[in-house]
Formats: sequence, C-alpha cells, structure tokens
Amino acid sequence: MNIFELMSEHDYEQVIYFSDNETGLKGITVIHNTVLGPSLGGARLWNYESEEEALRDCLRLARGMTYKSACAGLNLGGGKTVLIGDANTVKSEAYFRAFGRYINGMGGRYITAEDVNTSTKDMNYIHMETNHVVGLEGKSGNPSPFTALGAFYGIKATLKHKFDNDEISDYSYAIQGVGQTGFNLVKLLVEHKAQKILYTDINQKNIEQVKEAYPELEFVEPEKFFGSDVDVLVPCALGGVLNDESIPQITAKCIAGTSNNVLLDEKKHAQMLRDKDILIAPDFVINAGGVINVYHEIQGYRKDAVISEVKLIYDRLLEIYQIADEQDITTLQAAKVFAKNRINSIKNVKVKYNEPR
Repeated sequence: MNIFELMSEHDYEQVIYFSDNETGLKGITVIHNTVLGPSLGGARLWNYESEEEALRDCLRLARGMTYKSACAGLNLGGGKTVLIGDANTVKSEAYFRAFGRYINGMGGRYITAEDVNTSTKDMNYIHMETNHVVGLEGKSGNPSPFTALGAFYGIKATLKHKFDNDEISDYSYAIQGVGQTGFNLVKLLVEHKAQKILYTDINQKNIEQVKEAYPELEFVEPEKFFGSDVDVLVPCALGGVLNDESIPQITAKCIAGTSNNVLLDEKKHAQMLRDKDILIAPDFVINAGGVINVYHEIQGYRKDAVISEVKLIYDRLLEIYQIADEQDITTLQAAKVFAKNRINSIKNVKVKYNEPR
C-alpha cells in the first residue's frame, strides 16, 4: 500500500500512527479536511485482522466525517481514530488516558468522541488528559438517541421522495443491527405505528433486549435480511453490507439506515442500486444526528437546539435527492456535490477574509 497515493487521491491532510507499550494502545488517527473547522470523529475500537485493514477503514471513515459535518451545516472538518485491539481485554483507565495524551499533542486539529466499542465512560478518561473530546457524561452524553432521531427523519424524507407520502405507519421496515442506535430507532418506528418491523442482529444480548421490549416484532435470520419483504431496509450495523452478494437479493424500494460506509464499493454499488430503482439515503447525511449532538457540546449544549437541528436532516435529504434527479447521478454523488459546494464556498470566504496573524 502506498499511503501517500491514498492520501493524494482524496486530499487527506494527515495520517498519524501511535502506540503505547505499557497499556497496549495501538491506533491510527486520520485527519481528512479542516477547511470548515477542526476535524471531529469518534474513536472506534476493533480487532482488525491487519494494520492495512485498520488504515483503510480509518481513511474511509474520516472522509465520511468531512462530508457528514459539511452536509449537516456544522463548522467541523472530518477525522477519525481506529484503535486496534480486543475491546474485551485492552480497555482501561490508563489505556484511554494514554490515548488522550496523543490527542492533546495534535493541538486541537482533531476532536474525538465515542464510537464502536467505546463509551462515555471512556471519553471521561480521555478528558483527564485533553479538552479535545466530546460526548462526555453530564454534557451531550450518549449520541445514539440523536443518531436514531436523525435516521427517523431521514426515513421520512426518503419515503416522501420515493412515494410522495412520509407517514411511517403506511410502510414496513427491516432493521439490521439493534444495538444502541438501532434499538432507539425501533422504538421510534413502533411509537409511530409502523406497519411491520423485522429485525436482525448477531449479538444475542441485543436480540433479547428487543424481544423483551417488543415481543410482537419478528426476528429474521441475518442471512435472510436483504431479501426481507418490506418497503425500507434499515442497516444499522457495520459497513460494506451493500455489495455484489446482497444487492441482488433486495426487493425493498428504499434503504435508509445509520451504518457508516454501507456501500462496499461506493461507485459500483451506488449505481447498482440506482439501476434497480432503489432509493438509498447517503449514510453520512442520514446518520449525522450523533455528530450534531456532540457539536453542540462545543457550542454550549442545549437539547432543544440539538433536536431542532437534527430534524433538518429531512430537508437536507430532500435537497440531495433533488440534486440527484436534476443531475442524473446517484444519491451518494449528489450528497458529495452538496457537501463539496459548502466546503468550497467557505474556503473561498476564508481566502477573501483572512485574519491577520
């Protein structure tokens, strides 16, 4: 792998490797773009099979955060950290405080938050060593309910564009992944009397939680998820699940979920869905509720302001779908057009009105 070629292809600013032998900390931070503001992205702890797999994941996630913040109207750039290891064995106070010291050394160019296998408790340990962390207990807290809320409004916008009717109760849904975000989304769909809800997960604890709270919902085996007879597929697990194998199975007319990098190959698989007349909500637009929530922690947290801004995901998606139709491009391409237009316009403002040093 030629790292500089990868960085050049998508205009990455920095790739930073760090480790700490005492705690077992090993990680990579990628800063993609800081035109709109400091880069922000969660710290994902995962037992990657190789360093190359970890780097590729971090590169994709960081770029997605740039687009996510730009589409959400936030003054943030895109960054991400992947921590390499088994979450069941490596996590400790010292581990996250060591990570916090590395973050502090980046001088505010990167702000971290929780992600897969990290929690608000872990963020509090990081905060002992740096102020460049959000999602803290007693402040914005767990972003999952806001990610779910944004996805809910994203689903409504997708229904509106596809069927000219955004009533949740008129349609059926299949949710892949019912962890914190997926479970909160299930709750919203149930409250709004969804016609039918199927769900799947590979984590028995998550499955039992849904069975206990909503015994009337139907579990579907993971391998049968993509062939579910529903109107909307809602992927809320890990990325890359829309691929050569899964897309031919899909009969749903809409895909609108919170998974990052849900398309294994962005260009190829976005076009495959378009060719099947399946409307997909770009992941970095529909799942922006969490980053909107933590951004308000930086600004001065008010829950009502967060909710109001999260609801705007509905309007932004409708605008992106209109761009896709007008330019005859995929919705993913349209979302990038939307994001890059904002980044370039602000970049020009900063060039014209540069502050004296």
